[in-house]
Amino acid sequence: MQLDAHIDDLSAFVTASPSSYHAAHEVARRLQEDGWTLLSEDDPWTGGPGGYVVVRDGAVIAWRVPESAGALTPFRVVGTHTDSPGFKLKPHPTVGSAGWLQAAVEVYGGPLLTSWLDREIELAGRIVTRGGDELLVRTGPFFRIPQLAVHLDRGSADTVSLDRQRHTQPVFGVGDVAHADLLAHLAEIADIEADDLAGYDVLAVDSQPPRRFGLDRSLFASARLDNLSSVHSGLVALLESEAGADRDGGDPAIAVLAAFDHEELGSESRSGASGPFLEDVLRRIRHGLGADGEQATRALAASWLVSSDAGHSVHPNYPEKHDPVVRPLAGRGPLLKINANQRYTTDAHGAALWARSSEAAGVPFQEFVSNNTVPCGSTIGPLTATRLGIRTVDVGVPLLSMHSARELAHVDDLVSLSAALGAFYRGA
Repeated sequence: MQLDAHIDDLSAFVTASPSSYHAAHEVARRLQEDGWTLLSEDDPWTGGPGGYVVVRDGAVIAWRVPESAGALTPFRVVGTHTDSPGFKLKPHPTVGSAGWLQAAVEVYGGPLLTSWLDREIELAGRIVTRGGDELLVRTGPFFRIPQLAVHLDRGSADTVSLDRQRHTQPVFGVGDVAHADLLAHLAEIADIEADDLAGYDVLAVDSQPPRRFGLDRSLFASARLDNLSSVHSGLVALLESEAGADRDGGDPAIAVLAAFDHEELGSESRSGASGPFLEDVLRRIRHGLGADGEQATRALAASWLVSSDAGHSVHPNYPEKHDPVVRPLAGRGPLLKINANQRYTTDAHGAALWARSSEAAGVPFQEFVSNNTVPCGSTIGPLTATRLGIRTVDVGVPLLSMHSARELAHVDDLVSLSAALGAFYRGA
């Protein structure tokens, strides 16, 4: 996919994916449109050749079994996540103060709180009816977290300090709370009766569309680039890579895209990377190929997982926060993420794999390592490697403003990541 088409498609993907639940369904929708088979976890799986996809809550796993696949065919997995930091709707969410109608929200993950001020935010997620039906909902621009005017706090012109409870509750109107019902509004959007809404997982997201700008329109600003940039790149790579590509002249690999939920919370859920979702799917795939326990273990030992999650570009206004020598810059290629304490999984073999994949794709890459005084975060990589024992390497596109309501990337890196992941799927 050419650069302009790739960025336009990423914009459409992000726009269609305001929540992890929407993202999982959008991945499945696109694959079904391409002829892939949507499976249910509570149905039997035939396990024959072809492309398959399964959704678990806000996570999705897709895989392609080549015609020649057998009991010892290894996996090539791209692991990502669908969630982003922000806010989640609390129980009894319709509240108010001083005549304003407000939504009660809980902080989700570790957002840059000030980035959410004074912007139009929408609600998006899933609701569940009393009968157990799950429906996706989104409001469009709906509320706003207003900042205190500088006239009322002269010190706020230089620094803003937000109380996570008192200062983050958004407004969505004026009036009497007794005559407003936020949940009834969500039910109306879903076209159900208000008293039929029995449960909900609804989050906040910036409603501004993604946008290219800057010199040569090379910069790309959007909500949820951490980590929809990787989900999209992995999906494009999966669709564009050839089925059954030989792996160094040996057996073909089973290409897998695993997009987990709840990474921003630590991944400890049934749909997170610390949960059993990927293990369940890989076991069922292996069973469908007739593998016994010995063969399944051998195949996994020959498998690889690329953990693709956004990383940091060197910041021009805070260069001291970065390593003094290793200084990755947006626009110079995806990151190979390295950490001595295994917050990232990259080792010598993983570095060689990513070098081969990048070379095969004809794209550059650059290393990332943290300043020793600024500990890095982590990814689904160490969690998946620990749970499955699969060889793993950590990569991702460099960003500025990570965990902001609106993050910043370079268009070249977004395309290069997809190309390198495609080469990985084809057996580089």
